[in-house]
Amino acid sequence: MIGIIVQLAISWLAVWLFEKGNLNCLGLLPSKKRLTDFGLFFIITAACSSLVFLFQMWIAKQSWQLNPGISFLLILKGIWFVVKAVLFEELIFRGVLLYILIKKIGAIKAIIISSVAFGIYHWFSHELWGNSVQMAIEFFTSGAMGMVLAYGYARTNSLYVPIAIHFGWNIIQMVVFSGNTIGEQVFIEVLPRPVVTVSYFSFIVMLFVPLLSCLVINGWMLKRYKKVELPDAEK
Repeated sequence: MIGIIVQLAISWLAVWLFEKGNLNCLGLLPSKKRLTDFGLFFIITAACSSLVFLFQMWIAKQSWQLNPGISFLLILKGIWFVVKAVLFEELIFRGVLLYILIKKIGAIKAIIISSVAFGIYHWFSHELWGNSVQMAIEFFTSGAMGMVLAYGYARTNSLYVPIAIHFGWNIIQMVVFSGNTIGEQVFIEVLPRPVVTVSYFSFIVMLFVPLLSCLVINGWMLKRYKKVELPDAEK
């Protein structure tokens, strides 16, 4: 939490030096519209993220069971971990720096720079450096997600939508289905995995369709939104 407070302080300093403004440019103050947007994009993204595991159950015959060691405190810690990770990344990649880039070079170039940086960042956060195949896949998937997240900020001029999408995807991957980052959470995979031979097509479906669904649906919805004009940070 201290790290996020430091990020906010640095963000305020950056925007103050840029245009003597404040953090209003991040659109963090709650409103009925922003909270509604958060809920809508969260639900859609969580549903798309769940497809990853539904396809694994259907195609690869993998299965999950309720974690015998589940507890309220365990799940609370898992959710808090995801919240901190999402806020940390959003404040870096869709925060003040993106706001300044949009003002300086325009939305399209700013979104591209933000998404490329987001993809490269995940090489290191996921410890993939040196594995060229995994790096390429991660750059494509994280970069594409980063593009939609940055587009969400550019269309709404608020972090509510990118945070909702980011949180919706990660909470399913990491807490509901126990991503390796934080260990066993709500559901845990039944081991050993069944030996199943799948076609390349089925493998691609499992790997990319859930993410593409998330990107296409959220991108389509954002495109239909009436663009909120970028405010001056001091207003």
